[in-house]
Amino acid sequence: MAPPAQSQRSPSPSQPSGYSSNFYTFLCACICGLFVICGGEVEVGVFEGALNCQTTDKENQKPHKHCGIEMDFTFEGKGEVSDLKMQLRQLAGSRAPGTDDTKRELFKKVISYMTIGIDVSSVFSEMVMCSATSDIVLKKMCYLYVGNYAKHNPDLALLTINFLQRDCKDEDPMIRGLALRSLCSLGVANLVEYLVGPLGNGLKDGNNYVRMVAAVGVLKLYHISASTCVDADFPALLKHLMLKDKDAQVVANCLTSLQEIWTLEASKSEEAAREREALLSKPVIYYFLNRIKEFNEWAQCIVLELVSKYVPSDSDEIFDIMNLLEDRLQHANGAVVLASIKVFLHMTLSMTDVHQQVYERIKAPLLTLVSSGSPEQSYAVLSHLHLLVMRAPFIFSSDYKHFYCQYNEPFYVKKLKLEMLTAVANESNTYEIVTELCEYVANVDIPMARESIRAVGKIALQQYDVNAIVDRLLQFLEMEKEHVTAETLVLVKDLLRKYPQWSHDCIAVVGNISSKNVQEPKAKAALIWMLGEYAQDMQDSPYILESLIENWDEEHSAEVRLHLLTAVMKCFLRRPPETQKALGAALAAGIADFHQDVHDRALFYYRLLQYDVTVAERIVNPPKQAVSVFADTQSSEIKDRIFDEFNSLSVVYQKPSYMFTDKEYRGPFAFSEELGNLSIGTEPADNVVAAQVVEANDKDLLLSTSEKEESQGYGNNGSAYSAPSYNASTTTGASQGHLDLVSLDQPSTVHTTASFAIDELLGLGMPAAPSPAPLPSALLLNAKATIDPNAFQQKWRQLPVSLSQITIRLNQGATPGSDAPASKDAFFLPFFQDISIDPRGVAAMTNPQALPQHMQGHSIHCIASGGQAPNFKFFFFAQKAEESSVYLVECIINSSSCKVQLKIKADDQSTSEAFSELFQSALSKFVLP
Repeated sequence: MAPPAQSQRSPSPSQPSGYSSNFYTFLCACICGLFVICGGEVEVGVFEGALNCQTTDKENQKPHKHCGIEMDFTFEGKGEVSDLKMQLRQLAGSRAPGTDDTKRELFKKVISYMTIGIDVSSVFSEMVMCSATSDIVLKKMCYLYVGNYAKHNPDLALLTINFLQRDCKDEDPMIRGLALRSLCSLGVANLVEYLVGPLGNGLKDGNNYVRMVAAVGVLKLYHISASTCVDADFPALLKHLMLKDKDAQVVANCLTSLQEIWTLEASKSEEAAREREALLSKPVIYYFLNRIKEFNEWAQCIVLELVSKYVPSDSDEIFDIMNLLEDRLQHANGAVVLASIKVFLHMTLSMTDVHQQVYERIKAPLLTLVSSGSPEQSYAVLSHLHLLVMRAPFIFSSDYKHFYCQYNEPFYVKKLKLEMLTAVANESNTYEIVTELCEYVANVDIPMARESIRAVGKIALQQYDVNAIVDRLLQFLEMEKEHVTAETLVLVKDLLRKYPQWSHDCIAVVGNISSKNVQEPKAKAALIWMLGEYAQDMQDSPYILESLIENWDEEHSAEVRLHLLTAVMKCFLRRPPETQKALGAALAAGIADFHQDVHDRALFYYRLLQYDVTVAERIVNPPKQAVSVFADTQSSEIKDRIFDEFNSLSVVYQKPSYMFTDKEYRGPFAFSEELGNLSIGTEPADNVVAAQVVEANDKDLLLSTSEKEESQGYGNNGSAYSAPSYNASTTTGASQGHLDLVSLDQPSTVHTTASFAIDELLGLGMPAAPSPAPLPSALLLNAKATIDPNAFQQKWRQLPVSLSQITIRLNQGATPGSDAPASKDAFFLPFFQDISIDPRGVAAMTNPQALPQHMQGHSIHCIASGGQAPNFKFFFFAQKAEESSVYLVECIINSSSCKVQLKIKADDQSTSEAFSELFQSALSKFVLP
């Protein structure tokens, strides 16, 4: 939380210019300290005189007679905080009857304002003055207020030292403890010397509450100044208290503090490492176990966590500890039960038979905790029970009814119970469990119905009572509920992959489902997969696919479009006459698709058919074996790691602690490639923007790539993975084998006749050889064009990509200055133009301003740039002469492969190709000066 804003006061006219405001703050602290120490009798008049001097002698501007210092406390407003300040000031030092009650009401107002976020730091001095009271309630509220503001403001913290130290010596142990806790909670490094004395006295105090607070205060001091804590020999005092103190809570607090201090000190000091190991010695462990019933619930959890790390010497010692902790399994607190279970499980890992008996013993306490307590507690216990069920499902298989869902349970508990039912299912209880799950499918709670269907599918994939389950699933399809149909279709697809022998029964039902009634992407993709995979068994499959292709532009899911391409390809290979027209339309739409993955798959299928239809069938629709085992979402290593962290958040999150605590594991922040996330500065006068310096941890905001992405290709357009990058050097001269399938050069003449035949068959009309490029019309640009960065950003978001169906490749190593025409590839790649740049131009990239200066000479201006070798990114703009139409360019240069990638957007779409030719011509002339 940020420090509270301090009210600004204008300096007094008579304030000496050589003194800072901190000097006067210090004087206020001294006056306040005198007031508190003297008990609020004589000095209260001095302090009040200093406070009121501006109102009494404001006209004369003379120093007050009491303090000799003129101080400005004039209020800037007449709000409620100012009223509170005035009332508190009037009550300071007053001992009239009813004063404490009035102070309570004012303190409550101050605390309430502070709680809702109103800055009440201006009444700090008045709150400190009013703290001179024996009322414990007022003390508590004052300490709460002081702890909130003082730790963020050292100047204010200075005001509290005197009265807190005084309260640490109060006769009332409750006040001593509260004052010591507040003093240790200030957290100001400059004031640590004031903590050593009160803490030492607190550890030796005769009252157990004060010692308990002091034990935790030592840990707070360690976090403020570790050297001060160690030099004062506080760890040794804590160890003595831990082993000798009669109060169990003091012992528990000492244990907590010592564990943390010695763990942090172990890397610096061998002595601390030895002390930490000594905590796990047999005498210390037995000392805690013999006193465990004296501790409260949370202290017992701390002790049991320590015991779980202890390694007994033999099996007899294990049994002794387990017998001693037997009654802890019956404890009413769930945390104590789970901590005891952790001890039992970890100590018997090497004893297989005993470990299984432990599972039997802990089953009843866990099931009792699940059925009692709040939903949150039930979920936490269920998470641990789920972990145990996954390790030994046969032990809990007879208790499956405990995992049936109750109507009044929250969804997160029901979902976990469904996972439990799935885990304990076996041959003997599958029918009862599936029957119960089928009842949940008709639930009005849609998420619950979905999870129930998924649970039924998981049981079926475990090969339990498959016949009955398939019949139940097919009945779900007849319920005519959209969410039920969607989830069932996804499940049927997985079942057919594992049990292809059920295809006849499933397809008979699936064939009656109208594709118009399936809207969810995953469900539609599953239906399309079945239409392609079993096209020979479904008479209407080609026609259903054709209707889906006709609505290609209305389908927003890339997953569905990818499945549609594959399904229509499979259908064509099995029923060519009926699917010929649909395949042609699908390939044409896919090649023109804006999504990179969809485009690449369509182009790949088209080239497969050009190459050899037989090869295409072997690749797209090969003989398949039934899936035996679906991949598990978690490896056995991760599950064992979670088991080692039993009784922690790892079990609730179902992942090891490092996955949600270590920043390195979470990985760097993934920056979007959208221009809206870029910081584009104002263009300087010379229209050149220097490359930005980007820190390695955050990658590059402009480039949004790492060196690894170089091998993955540029720009994925939002797809899940990047298409392989094209390198002309790897395909040049490749004229044999399957290299022709992915080459961006002209197709081999061997397949020219086949290409014409495929194009004519599918009605694509794509020429097998590239046609000559038309000469670009003369395009003149405005040499003095300007654009506001915000306008550039807005246009980039709004304008579509102009050249979405052509790829141009300049001849690598072309002679600079020559106007050699660019060769145009016959195949289409959306969004990007892939060209080559002269190697001598790449050498000039060492100067980040070289390319912007070169392009400026061609009336093309740079508005933003950035990146690190080998990847550089530039954003250019140009304006058509005597017109307002603008061209926007994203240019990505790879210095290692001499490749340049362009994305061009334009107001005037008709001239975008001419501008592209002009841009490439200017870029091809970029060499060292």
